[in-house]
Amino acid sequence: MVDAGMTMSFHTQNRPPLLSGLLTKNRTQNRTKSSSSVAAMQVSSVLQTNESGNLPESKKVRNSGLPVTRCHVLSQPNTVGIIGGVSVYSSLLFLEKLVWWSLKNGGECPPFIVCSDPTLYKELPIRSLFHSHTRISTSSAQILSNNWPIIESLCSKRAFLQHSGARCIVMPCHLSHAWHDQISEDCSLRFLHIGECVALELREAKLKPLEKGSNVRIGVLAADATLMAGFYQEKLQSQGFDVVVPDKQTMEHVVIPAIEAIKRRDMKGARNLLSIAVQVLLVRAVNTVIIASDELQVVLPPGDPLLKKCINPMDALARSTIKWAKATSNGG
Repeated sequence: MVDAGMTMSFHTQNRPPLLSGLLTKNRTQNRTKSSSSVAAMQVSSVLQTNESGNLPESKKVRNSGLPVTRCHVLSQPNTVGIIGGVSVYSSLLFLEKLVWWSLKNGGECPPFIVCSDPTLYKELPIRSLFHSHTRISTSSAQILSNNWPIIESLCSKRAFLQHSGARCIVMPCHLSHAWHDQISEDCSLRFLHIGECVALELREAKLKPLEKGSNVRIGVLAADATLMAGFYQEKLQSQGFDVVVPDKQTMEHVVIPAIEAIKRRDMKGARNLLSIAVQVLLVRAVNTVIIASDELQVVLPPGDPLLKKCINPMDALARSTIKWAKATSNGG
């Protein structure tokens, strides 16, 4: 549930504590440490395929090429299946949030299974979308919407999790939701959509327009590929919100340089640029800004006033996952 101000439930100041120290450090060196921390925290099962796609005592889903265990790894009716995305780091952040939000009010973390395949994007053209300094070209947009190798791989992972005992599927990866419709097609399980989770929480917050006679406006900051996919805009508009995204000049001269500054570990430069990007949207009378990028999420320091106007959609996905798990365990 989103409170009226949304400052306590969304902004980065309330990120789970286990990752707060590593976010501004060398990510490569600290991913192993984070993995160990998360693994110790009620991780029911983490299943990571290697390049050969082999797992012990397994057989393959017909036509999928991905192994599944001979029997359900977990049999609880509220088991969550998590499809890892482009970044293993994103999966770790989501697991941290899932545990933290579960325990926040004295509850228990639901059982979950993670399927992480870091080789998924390595040899595919889609990788160029994450390293481009310019706007996405027409050809790249076609890759984004019609990349069947990725879609088929994600579908096989969905089947793998279902055969392993998952009863709800989530994807803690912004860009993977570009193919949510194809991956969830004919799926008998609950398959949460991060954009829908955010939009529903914002609707429940009963926000008031900042300008008389207009709808509530929500800003979206993200990498170009995520904005091109358009699913955040679609889900927000379906709930009656007007959506504001950065214009071409802001993307090329502020947002993309901010992401590049993060890669260079120039956090001061990234912080200055992201502050500008958020303020550009705020002056357009948006109520709040969705930062749909794990890289950008770590830039503004705790206590920055701008964080009170920003939300992390992964929090909404985690809360929706917990809500489903509680309802299911109670027979709902």
